[in-house]
Amino acid sequence: MDSNLVEIFSSVQGEGPSVGESTLFIRFAGCDLRCSWCDSPHTWKPSQSCRIEKQRGSGKFLKVENPVSMNLVLDAAKNLSASSHRWISLTGGEPLLQKSLPEMASALKALGTKVQLETHGLEFRRLAEVLTSLDAISMDWKLSKDVKVAGGPQPVSFSPLHERFLGLARAVGLLTVKVVITPWTTKSEIEEISLSVAKIAPNATLVLQPVTPSGTVHNAPAAELLLSLARLAETFVQNVRVIPQTHKSYGAL
Repeated sequence: MDSNLVEIFSSVQGEGPSVGESTLFIRFAGCDLRCSWCDSPHTWKPSQSCRIEKQRGSGKFLKVENPVSMNLVLDAAKNLSASSHRWISLTGGEPLLQKSLPEMASALKALGTKVQLETHGLEFRRLAEVLTSLDAISMDWKLSKDVKVAGGPQPVSFSPLHERFLGLARAVGLLTVKVVITPWTTKSEIEEISLSVAKIAPNATLVLQPVTPSGTVHNAPAAELLLSLARLAETFVQNVRVIPQTHKSYGAL
């Protein structure tokens, strides 16, 4: 089955618990959310073309038209030495919006590399179709004051959908729940999220990620706020980490 992709390239993971580990990224096009801090609005809608790195670490790309066939994705992954990476990351956009994801995840896993899904953590029905092919999930926990639904009704809270998603996602070996912290993130919001994680998936890692100023967000949170939220989260969740985006420091996407 064909996919609408933005890019396929080799790099290292720039955020979350596996930060710094070699990763082959397969970035899908299309997202139904609009995060106020989004640094990749080019992934919001289907893309006319996909860029594919020619050689691992070269930074040189060829361009192919979308949709991209499964065979081309697999050939690109093999050419970039997928099996020598610690991870293959299925990212976006939002990968779970594409019907091709279960087939692709299964085929990529067969290459011998662990497969990680990076997702906004709302499409729990689609997650059920791909879960057995995943070794790790990194799901966001969105706050409705920071994130809007594209072309649809705005929920008061994303929490009910996140909780259903989390209930399925806890079956994977490595589960991360990421919350982007802005200067206006509140203690009550972090307490609510922490309680949900502790109740539904107590073995998950809760990552508090200070926002990288982008989009309509112009400032990072103060250290005092960030550290106080981390202390609060630790009263409920066993494994809490504060991890900023690192890939911005060396110019990677």
